[in-house]
This record gives sequence, structure tokens and C-alpha cells, in this order.
Amino acid sequence: MNQNPQVIKNPKPANEPQVKGPELNDRDRVNDILATEKYLTDSFNVSAREASHTSLHQDIMTILNETHQCQYELFEMMFRKGHYKLEAEEQTKLDQAFQQFSNYSTQFPYQGTTIQ
Repeated sequence: MNQNPQVIKNPKPANEPQVKGPELNDRDRVNDILATEKYLTDSFNVSAREASHTSLHQDIMTILNETHQCQYELFEMMFRKGHYKLEAEEQTKLDQAFQQFSNYSTQFPYQGTTIQ
């Protein structure tokens, strides 16, 4: 098997079938839960922005943070089980992006002053 050194991934579980059938497997179930968590974080973001009462806003922010944490833990679990992979970027491309966005800072108003 020809493996790309730029790809960061874990091996998939040995009991996972090579060809996906119509039945739900563990990956399908966790993927569905992950999608739900993402939907919830989006909804709680809107709710937090729209909350007009301080206590309500604080409660929503608590729930929002917990939901983000749960979503992250689900992603991490799926990554550990080999269901997600990451591709490492070349250092020159990272340097170019950093330089590009660093140059944007010259366009900010109030250079060198502290805003209070």
C-alpha cells in the first residue's frame, strides 16, 4: 500500500467491513451524533447572540461550551478510530499564508494605540 507521508491518520478498526452495506454501523451512529452536535453548536451560537437577559445568556454560554467540548471529543474519538484523516501542509505554504495575513494588519485603524 502506497502511503502519503503528508497524511496523518490512524488505522481503521479491523472489524469494519470493506464495503458499506445498508445497515448502520458504529461509524454511522457516531457520525450522526457528531452532525447533531455541530447543528446544536450553531443553534446555541445564535441563541447566545440573541439572548436579552444576562442569566439566560450565561446559561446558554455554559451549554454552548459543553456542546463544543462534546463535539470535539466525538471528532477526536472518530480520528483515533481512523474515520478521519488530516493532511500536513508544506511549511512554505504555511509561511506564505502567515505573511499574507500579517500584511493585513497594516490596514487596521489605530495602529500602535490602545483602544479602551
